[in-house]
Amino acid sequence: MRQLAELAVPLAAGLNGVAAGIMLSTVIGIVPMMLAMPYDRYVQTVQFLWPRYDPLMPILNGSALALVVFSAVAVGDVPARPVLVLAVVLLATVMTISITRNVPVNRLVSSLDSERQPTDWARIDPRSRWRAWNLVRTVLALLAFATNVTATVLLT
Repeated sequence: MRQLAELAVPLAAGLNGVAAGIMLSTVIGIVPMMLAMPYDRYVQTVQFLWPRYDPLMPILNGSALALVVFSAVAVGDVPARPVLVLAVVLLATVMTISITRNVPVNRLVSSLDSERQPTDWARIDPRSRWRAWNLVRTVLALLAFATNVTATVLLT
């Protein structure tokens, strides 16, 4: 089992790294662009991007989480175990934030008509809220990546 874990941890780090990189790109590029867009372009952009990100990100984060959970159990009592447990907590938190905070906003915006701005849009505009939660989960994903890399080093 330990040999499988020694293979699983670097794979988890790779998957986690790809997901964290994608999330970082949203923080530094996509979100600032969306904040500057008028209502119609913002809605159209979310409706274009979300179906592309939605299947990929849960697969990347979920697979990384599953591999890290397996590894934390399989490695036995070694210095890498607490590091792996921390990675599990971080990745689980990333997924929880995604499911409970960001996905509902994406669903809401995807259901809007880009040609009919709600009269209370200034009050309900979810972009700032989405940005804040995205930043939190991105930082956690980057920390999980660093943690998974550390665990990989400790296992070699």
